Amino acid sequence: IRIAAVDSPVLIQGESGGGKELIAEIIHSNSRCKDGPFVRVNCGAIPDNLLESELFGYESGAFTGASKSGKLGLFELAKGGIIFLDEIGELPMNLQVKLLRVLQDRTILRVGGVEPVKIDCRVLAGTNRDLRAMIEKNEFRLDLFYRLNVIPVTIPPLRERPEDIPV
Repeated sequence: IRIAAVDSPVLIQGESGGGKELIAEIIHSNSRCKDGPFVRVNCGAIPDNLLESELFGYESGAFTGASKSGKLGLFELAKGGIIFLDEIGELPMNLQVKLLRVLQDRTILRVGGVEPVKIDCRVLAGTNRDLRAMIEKNEFRLDLFYRLNVIPVTIPPLRERPEDIPV
């Protein structure tokens, strides 16, 4: 609840099934943006070739098969709320660079776009992977880790807290 009171990015780390999304929902429901949307994104479930257009949207005619009117991305749909980037360790390196830009400048660039679009949402990220080990192997950007890890939350595995299983 104390974390919900500030607007900084949060990195929630813990084993699969340990409650990372539940923690993100608690932060959302107790934050200043509780009346805004809570947008969940599983970075590992969206194919790499679609992830950029899903996150950042695209302009009309940006690629073959694109909607004639373009499409808002998930960051824009999270306006006034929170976007929860689950499985952030699955994000490809080329999108890690773009996410870093989003966190630094609070703007996105739609696929096929030329004008940056301001975003107004809080970013929470979750992972079950050891990002520090991934950094050592050049699989995750150190600068992105520092931008996301402003408020680190580590969730102990459920086997260490059986009283939480009913929840």
